[in-house]
Amino acid sequence: MNAPTPGLAPLTSFSHGGGCGCKIAPGVLADILRNTGKLPVPPQLLVGIETADDAAVWKLNDEQALIATTDFFMPIVDDPFEFGRIAATNALSDVYAMGGRPIMALAIVAMPIDKLPQESIRRILEGGEAVCAAAGVPIAGGHTIDSVEPIYGLVALGLVHPGRIKRNAGARPGDRLVLGKPLGVGVLSAALKKGRLAPGGYDAMIASTTRLNTPGQALSGLDGVHALTDVTGFGLLGHTLELCRGARLAARLSMGAIPLLPGVRELAETGIVTGASGRNWAAYGDAVEMLAGLDTTERAMLTDPQTSGGLLVACAADAVDEVLDVFRREGFEQAAAIGALDVGEPRVVVDR
Repeated sequence: MNAPTPGLAPLTSFSHGGGCGCKIAPGVLADILRNTGKLPVPPQLLVGIETADDAAVWKLNDEQALIATTDFFMPIVDDPFEFGRIAATNALSDVYAMGGRPIMALAIVAMPIDKLPQESIRRILEGGEAVCAAAGVPIAGGHTIDSVEPIYGLVALGLVHPGRIKRNAGARPGDRLVLGKPLGVGVLSAALKKGRLAPGGYDAMIASTTRLNTPGQALSGLDGVHALTDVTGFGLLGHTLELCRGARLAARLSMGAIPLLPGVRELAETGIVTGASGRNWAAYGDAVEMLAGLDTTERAMLTDPQTSGGLLVACAADAVDEVLDVFRREGFEQAAAIGALDVGEPRVVVDR
């Protein structure tokens, strides 16, 4: 379980953060990016930075558009192979979240060469290669540097029909929200660092973070699916707000319907949460209303940063069963309808 290389300090000890919890806090990021994106936008650029979408999309012709994205982070677990698997799964997720099929990847490798043995670095790369092989994607190159902290990830490229692109801004009033994976990766990773995570919790975390979001390809072909994104470092609330702001709608989530990884609630109740959860709430909490009966435990789970989290789907009410069928066919048994969108100021209300 979470095995480091024998005789070596734990992999996570070499970095100040891990997984998607490494993301710059959303409020700080908004300040940094405030004056960007002012260059001319060519008509072939179908998706850029205007709605904080999951990837950029460039139209090649009437039948094909190229999806381009990149994602990388520091270790969330001590096992080098599993770290590589998690990072690669997370990077490919953004292609699926646009409704596309990944076709190629480039590796991003930054390692403390004077601290990590070559065998550990090799195992990280092998983990990434294993995931890409499962996705049918070659790693066709990449870039390496000597770094003070271990960092691994991918540039991921994919293809999608221009008419099947699923953005995070296409939701419509009356749409239902469906979540593909349970929440709690950040809480479990925090428990792992504190030595409080049981073997079953670790296994559940690995299974979730290394499951490719392949349903995105099939979901892109459903007329009833209007918007798609994946839940990562900003937590479920943050990424739901992105859907709301992109479509200028309000969301209502039902806490009791939201699936959780095993043991997450109990750990959060004892105060085991990530620092990123608090930073997320500070950035967007003014756009969220937690109704009576919900407390800081629920808030921590809803702001919990998800590494390689699930797809979040906005679909017509009569398409919910079809969307859930797509998830279940591909092994996402905990996929669930968790809320709805309607006319209103972009914000999220959470009830029981």
